Amino acid sequence: MTTPVALSPRRVVVLGAASAIAEATCRVLAAQGASFALLGRDAARLDAIAADLSARGAAKAVAVAKDLADARDAEAVLAACARDIGPIDTVMIFYGVLGDQAQAEADLAEAARLLQVNFTSAALWALAAAPHVEQAGARGVILAVSSVAGDRGRRSNFIYGAAKGGLALIMQGLAHKFGAKPGGPRAVALKLGFVDTPMTAHVKKGGPLWATPAGVAPVIARALERGGPMVYAPWFWRFVMLAIRVTPQAIFNRVNL
Repeated sequence: MTTPVALSPRRVVVLGAASAIAEATCRVLAAQGASFALLGRDAARLDAIAADLSARGAAKAVAVAKDLADARDAEAVLAACARDIGPIDTVMIFYGVLGDQAQAEADLAEAARLLQVNFTSAALWALAAAPHVEQAGARGVILAVSSVAGDRGRRSNFIYGAAKGGLALIMQGLAHKFGAKPGGPRAVALKLGFVDTPMTAHVKKGGPLWATPAGVAPVIARALERGGPMVYAPWFWRFVMLAIRVTPQAIFNRVNL
């Protein structure tokens, strides 16, 4: 019998590491001995997360204070991360802002902010990360947290949804590019449904459609190893959104979503 080859722990760049979902996912990977470069705006929060991950088994965890909405120096930042933790094989993009649809419709500057944070900057980080994960071969993966809001434009959040839908298409395109070469890396758009996080603190919750960060973290960890380019979390959102996508427009117009 052939003995399975043990995979070396991942070297992970986490963009938006202070998010609740990112922290829960990193805890799963820390138990596997991963090394982390944790990026986000809140330096004190990142230091606390880094200490927690080290206590949970991470080989290394460094905090990098950075406003991720500004991706103009993405290549230099990722190069510095590679010097800190070693050659990067995994990049996860978690950051984003839900925003207020009515405000964004009334104020183009706010709409531009939502698009910049949720799509433009995230897409640039993914493109800057691509050469790193390509060098990692089949071990390489870029995973970006998208949203089921990007599956069909709805009056309640179509600006946020458009940004997340565009990010999913970038990931799908990278997956197609990577897949053209056998043994290449992967790109995954993680399409989240309703998750109880600080970003959704103002949203009324309840019912079976809501998940927790700890509940979706194992799904994300599995998606790093297989699947994609589109992964729904929790799984049933694939079928919920299929029903929404195929609803005729005349009927859809009468639904308050």
